[in-house]
Amino acid sequence: MRLALVAVLSAFYISSGFAQGLSSDYDRAKQVRENARKVYNIPQQITWSKDGSAFAYRVRTSQDEETYALVNANKKAKTYVDIKKLAGQLSQQTGTPTGIEDISARGFEVIDAQNFQFAAQKHRWNWNNKSQQLSKLDQQEEESNNGYWGRRWDDAKGEPITSPNDIYVAYIKNSNVYVKRKAETAKDAEKQLTFDGSPGEFYSARLYWSGDGKKIAVSRVRKAEVRQLTLLESSPADQLQPKLQTRDYVKPGDAIPQYYPTILDVETGDVKSVDPTMVSNQFSVSPLVWNKQNTAVTFEYNQRGHQRYDVMELSAVNGQTRSIISETSPTFIDYSGKKFRKDLESAREIVWASERDGWNHLYLFDAQSGKVKNQITKGDWVVRGVTHVDESARQVYFQASGMKKGEDPYLVRYYSIGLDGKGLKELTPEESNHQAFFNANHNLFVDQYSRVDQAPVTVLRDAKDGSVVMKLEEGDISQLEATGWHAPEIFESVGRDGETSIWGVIIRPSNFDPSMKYPVIEYIYAGPHSSFVPKSFYANPSGMHELAELGFIVVQIDGMGTSNRSKAFHDVAWKNLKDAGFPDRIAWMKAAAQKYNYMDLDRVGIYGTSAGGQSSTAGLLFHPEFYKVGVSSCGCHDNRMDKIWWNEQWMGWPVGPEYIACSNVENAHRLEGKLLLIVGELDDNVDPSSTYQLVDQLIKHGKDHDFIMVPGMGHSSGGDFGERKRRDFFVKHLLHTNPPAWN
Repeated sequence: MRLALVAVLSAFYISSGFAQGLSSDYDRAKQVRENARKVYNIPQQITWSKDGSAFAYRVRTSQDEETYALVNANKKAKTYVDIKKLAGQLSQQTGTPTGIEDISARGFEVIDAQNFQFAAQKHRWNWNNKSQQLSKLDQQEEESNNGYWGRRWDDAKGEPITSPNDIYVAYIKNSNVYVKRKAETAKDAEKQLTFDGSPGEFYSARLYWSGDGKKIAVSRVRKAEVRQLTLLESSPADQLQPKLQTRDYVKPGDAIPQYYPTILDVETGDVKSVDPTMVSNQFSVSPLVWNKQNTAVTFEYNQRGHQRYDVMELSAVNGQTRSIISETSPTFIDYSGKKFRKDLESAREIVWASERDGWNHLYLFDAQSGKVKNQITKGDWVVRGVTHVDESARQVYFQASGMKKGEDPYLVRYYSIGLDGKGLKELTPEESNHQAFFNANHNLFVDQYSRVDQAPVTVLRDAKDGSVVMKLEEGDISQLEATGWHAPEIFESVGRDGETSIWGVIIRPSNFDPSMKYPVIEYIYAGPHSSFVPKSFYANPSGMHELAELGFIVVQIDGMGTSNRSKAFHDVAWKNLKDAGFPDRIAWMKAAAQKYNYMDLDRVGIYGTSAGGQSSTAGLLFHPEFYKVGVSSCGCHDNRMDKIWWNEQWMGWPVGPEYIACSNVENAHRLEGKLLLIVGELDDNVDPSSTYQLVDQLIKHGKDHDFIMVPGMGHSSGGDFGERKRRDFFVKHLLHTNPPAWN
């Protein structure tokens, strides 16, 4: 009966002129990626010289030539590089055809307004734009990629560390700390400073000398076993038989090392250790930092569960341990995304970020008493980052969003303010998403601003007041628009509470016809570590325009539980990742469909990767009345199976029943819609067994699904093969059309 209904519906769509997902649509989708290159005069790789007088950027001009621009900021003069001449000399000297695409962005350095250096063909080079000459410098080591995790740092091993006064050398021997004078070579000249180290509880090789060279700060480490992630490489390129790979990979609930800061007096042998009760049950302890007086070290203590985060001090004088700043929360402290600390040594103050008033703001603390001297920023808006703290001028340069009522609360602008919380200045007034690149002096910055529906503009500004010193480039998207490209529509509605604004984008195909009905596909990434709807201009954000060309309306939304709004907005995610903002997303789409009746909410799909892979499957499991078709790539389908830091940050510690409630694996029996799972067999970001265990449960519960394992692939959406399968899956199950044959 159901198959007959699908056949009738398919015939209806085609006879009514609703045919979508055809070969011509696929051809147009393929062209989108090429068309996305038709954007010009948009600087990339903006790089300042060390003295802050000049900068360079890479740019593709409207003549479709990619080159570099060199700017003398003092003289407000810009010159372009003759890239054909540079590439010609590079090819001649290397004996290999070489172009701008072979110049590595890593290690690119501006020397002055006429010279820049770069890496290419295993060497460093200098280009003089005045003489038009290329010079070979030193040999360059090849860049290596050790995967997502590689190996954890072994705290027990390390090189000897010389004291600042060049008198002593400190090192680890037999799990303890030793020193000897550099001038001495005899074995009996060495001095053992600690005696309680052992292989199971050793002193770390990370040794921190005091500025006067008289004391050493070090941590005693209680070792914990490190879990191994084992990956099977089924189809290696260099042999017939498969290979096993391993990674150090700690998961939620695992035992983790404990660090106990200690101060050692080199001359007297005196040992002063932290009070262990004040750093109990650690998730982490940060590196130890000496004060300028060499009287104490500070460090940050993150208690496991992420509900307490302290700036601590251990005195080298009396051994007292004290908490200078203590953050506590009944939910979580977003240490991984919002933490900021700047010690002002001369004034004995600390600039500190906190959400204690419900919004992420900056506070000025007295480092002696630990009391708040004043709140630097305040309001129903969010500090998104700190660019610079000018101690002498007592100014803070920072990024914020949401300060302007009535506009998109995620748009980032730049501001300055006094440490006393007075004199707030807006440095980037345009209603856009701004990205600033400051020089070393922080008196000038390059500002590139845009929106998803507005081409980028790039200017040079004065950091004092934000005034435009020099116009640099204005993005040209005329050729892109000539292809039929439509900018995403920024759409706002209210969330589950009927009050909170929820923001997203709507992307339509280039041949959009408002008289037709379009299935809706949501691209989801709902990780609490940030917000994800694009705010700056991209011609094809996350490939959504390509997917839309097949005959879909594609949307992306930031629901509750994501970051960069109020603390209450964010807290929805706590121990509740299955929520993923779905009530807000569904309400948003219903509001959009009420305005645009061509959005067919009887045919809604969803897809995502990584945390988005978890959420896209969760959409089908927990909201089957709304989401009918899903494609999930390398998803974290059970938070107990994934990396420790990300999952304990949001799901808490100890591992409790919330992990089970949020698990796609444990809830596999709920599946009603059509689901395609994709995973790379060498994914060392999210354990691929998370996907395999979901497949296992789907099979055991007799749930129909599709599954693709991509040999040799790491953490990804499945590459080109996975992308084609994802599109075909939506075409088949949302458009009820057989996709074109591949072979």
